[in-house]
Amino acid sequence: MHYNPLREQVQVNNPNLDTMEEDILYHFSLSTKTHNLPEMFGDIKFVCVGGSANRMKAFAQFIHQELKLPGNPGDVKDICEGTDRYCMYKVGPVLSISHGMGVPSISIMLHELIKLLHHAQCRDVVLFRLGTSGGVGLAPGTVVITEKAVDYSFRPQFEQVVLGKVITRNTELDEGVANELLQCSSELQTFPTVIGNTMCTHDFYEGQGRLDGALCSFSQEEKLEYLRKAYEAGVRNIEMESTVFAAMCRVCGLKGAVVCVTLLNRFEGDQITSSHDVLVEYQQRPQILVAHFIKKRLGYII
Repeated sequence: MHYNPLREQVQVNNPNLDTMEEDILYHFSLSTKTHNLPEMFGDIKFVCVGGSANRMKAFAQFIHQELKLPGNPGDVKDICEGTDRYCMYKVGPVLSISHGMGVPSISIMLHELIKLLHHAQCRDVVLFRLGTSGGVGLAPGTVVITEKAVDYSFRPQFEQVVLGKVITRNTELDEGVANELLQCSSELQTFPTVIGNTMCTHDFYEGQGRLDGALCSFSQEEKLEYLRKAYEAGVRNIEMESTVFAAMCRVCGLKGAVVCVTLLNRFEGDQITSSHDVLVEYQQRPQILVAHFIKKRLGYII
């Protein structure tokens, strides 16, 4: 078989980009004309994204220490400082980016991120979403590696409205990366980790069956019945970004994984009651797992 060096390059699924003189990545405050993207980002192999700007800065500092890179981890610089929409830190071959909350916010970021990786001629990139979630039948602090990202009806699909019509895209994630992450968790043996389906909703309150929002149109019994159905469909946690993340990775041929820690068991309540210190430690768990994966891939751990 003839070897095609372009095959591993990050691909965009849009022929219109080939005809553009300049591509402005507006929400990153970057552009193909004003920045040399291959020089800035061409060596990226791992991209880690998460909702909170502070958390992704902390992850950049953490991975800087883990990879024992020169310089002070505290000096990591926000590449997107020209905008307050997202933050972005480059640490060796790792990119750490915030994506905000919910499908629309992460979707905008992913469009510009995938174009950035394409323009930078990056190859063999693995994407990770590091997040927090509500557990479904799991103890708080459990890390869930997503097998399939599912919608409100537990279907592995993402519906996008394009020109007034609904387009449905598959949301299965890379099985090899998920299994590799599970293997990493068994090597670490520091926190419980499972593979399961992740339900993605468009809301934190009613959309996730919470009884404590400003609006509530259902009973406690109806909420529990819905969560039971979710559990029976293999759902082990609930968050608000996984379906579009999985769909866009799949369409663009990128290997992706979603790794989220559970902050509570939704069968037992709706409010997050753990102390600040406990929540900080929980949020570090996906970072520790993915850092182990990255170190193994780079040959730091045999």
